[in-house]
Amino acid sequence: MAFTEFEQALVETKASAFIEARRPPVELRAQIDLAYRISGQSVEIFEIRPQFDDPSQSMEHSIAKATWVKSDERWKIYWQGVDLAWQRYDLLPEAKHLDGFLDAVTDDPAGCFWG
Repeated sequence: MAFTEFEQALVETKASAFIEARRPPVELRAQIDLAYRISGQSVEIFEIRPQFDDPSQSMEHSIAKATWVKSDERWKIYWQGVDLAWQRYDLLPEAKHLDGFLDAVTDDPAGCFWG
């Protein structure tokens, strides 16, 4: 089930502000950039970089994901392990608001999101 129009607008506003505050300077964005996508009830934050073997192509590296569970009214928070599987973020597995997820990604005391 997708977000309502209101929920979608709120998520886009918060995710856009988060990304814009953390994107590298314009002159570096061809080498590394930051973006987000919304898919169903999830928000994913990822890096965009040139492909190692073909710099004319870009690749994405997932950083963090939060999935809204409407029945619990909670965001479940995930990080991507080296096996590329999404893992629950043990330090804060859930957040009541999207801001809690974005704060966890910013703070990242365990180094799960930013390494």
